[in-house]
Amino acid sequence: MENNVFNRTSHNSPGSEISTNLYNLVIGLVLCWGFLLNWIMVENIPYETIASINPWLFFLGYIAACFFGITLFIKSDSALVSFIGYNFIVVPFGLIINLVVHQYDPDLVLSAIRVTGLVTGVMMILGTLFPRFFEKIAGALTIALIAVIIVEAVEVFIFKMHHGILDWIVAAIFCGYIGFDWSRANSIPKTLDNAVDSAAALYMDIINLFLRILRIMGRRR
Repeated sequence: MENNVFNRTSHNSPGSEISTNLYNLVIGLVLCWGFLLNWIMVENIPYETIASINPWLFFLGYIAACFFGITLFIKSDSALVSFIGYNFIVVPFGLIINLVVHQYDPDLVLSAIRVTGLVTGVMMILGTLFPRFFEKIAGALTIALIAVIIVEAVEVFIFKMHHGILDWIVAAIFCGYIGFDWSRANSIPKTLDNAVDSAAALYMDIINLFLRILRIMGRRR
């Protein structure tokens, strides 16, 4: 994508650059908005309402909304448009989270949230300290994720089973993505639009990591 936000440089990036502190604050606020919206959805949308939706309709709607949202925030030069795209990702993810967390004890969910937060913080620190390392492994992470998705699909839809080791592998992959996306966020021009776009990428990493950690902890209980 020629206008991909993560390919922008100080020479071709639209918008005025802001201070590092404000840039990081915007990333944090956008992330918090996504997590808050997810919490509101879990608290106020009955599990039964989501579960009653036709699975194929739900799946296709989920894919369409996420694809549209990703396209918006990657291609847009406007922080507002990118934020709208971000919400098109947050809402369908919120429905998935709702379906998942209702299967577990609330105390376990809180524990998974705490662990996810700690792991995310560690990976952000590593991403800051070793940006070149995460840049080098980005391609391997993508290949590994695609391979795991294919294996999981075959296991679930053909063999009707799921190996727990795959959850550990996916969790490790998204740990790598958090470090990579955080280091990448700090290597592109610090504009409001880029802050929103970076937050959107990190949001997807963190939520996917949380869901896997929750499954791992739930299995151990």
